Amino acid sequence: MVGSAIVRALHRRNATEPSELVVRTHAQLDLTDQRSVREFFATERLDQVYLAAARVGGIHANNAYPADFIYDNLMIEANVIDAAFRSGVRRLLFLGSSCIYPRNSPQPMSEAALLTGVLESTNEPYAIAKIAGIKLCESYNRQYGASHGIDYRSVMPTNLYGPGDNYHPENSHVIPALIRRFHKARAAALPQVAVWGSGSPRREFLYVDDMAEASVHVMNLPQHVYAQHTQPMLSHINVGWGDDVSIAELARAVAKAVGYEGQIVFDATKPDGTPRKLMDSTRVNSLGWRARVALDEGLHRAYQDFLQTTPRSV
Repeated sequence: MVGSAIVRALHRRNATEPSELVVRTHAQLDLTDQRSVREFFATERLDQVYLAAARVGGIHANNAYPADFIYDNLMIEANVIDAAFRSGVRRLLFLGSSCIYPRNSPQPMSEAALLTGVLESTNEPYAIAKIAGIKLCESYNRQYGASHGIDYRSVMPTNLYGPGDNYHPENSHVIPALIRRFHKARAAALPQVAVWGSGSPRREFLYVDDMAEASVHVMNLPQHVYAQHTQPMLSHINVGWGDDVSIAELARAVAKAVGYEGQIVFDATKPDGTPRKLMDSTRVNSLGWRARVALDEGLHRAYQDFLQTTPRSV
């Protein structure tokens, strides 16, 4: 989802600043395979790298596959960042996640909250891997920045949704999961839909094409500007919408976008996850970027994508 959005953003940028884009699908290049990754970088000789690839999922997937989540994500980022360095790539952007912050971080969560407390247990393995990715970028900068001229950066998006999302019935995030559930309920004329958790946790959501524009914006900031707004060992930048909603409010908004008019009930026996996750995006806003697509419009677009990309039998 994110990689495709970044490609769209780069194509738009190419209208004024032409460049050649090199992309690979998972089927074409397994980023957990170190040899394959090194051979790819040795062959392509890239100038910039957007590292958006990751193994991702919602609460159920994180709980069910913790070993897969930490292993795959550690391998992906370690292989790509090191191979990029070895092949002479000077500019790289690593995409992390808002789950890097402690479970009970002061809200909104600033970049300085990193490593100040205990992580949310339901996605700790994934969060540890993403924190490692930030520290990989910082460590390569500290050791090789001056001698090799590298400048590896990190952005931390809030919860993302939009075209290209994963609508799997078990391994998807909350918005695609709700879209699928309400769509099926509408088609079957079900009188009610059950949503995991109490409905009280609050989450921030960002349309994926907004995140892509932020990624391209941050990647192309002059080095001295990026350095003025970050620190060598606290160099990541939050990217969010700037406001949050409760899961109950989100469920009603998704139901409206799908056209489901039945009752929504909440199953409090299921986990809620972190009570609240709102990003402090002051830093990226001060660097000249702001999100544009509001939640209602984004949900409408996401549902249209679901209809176009998901088999009618779903």
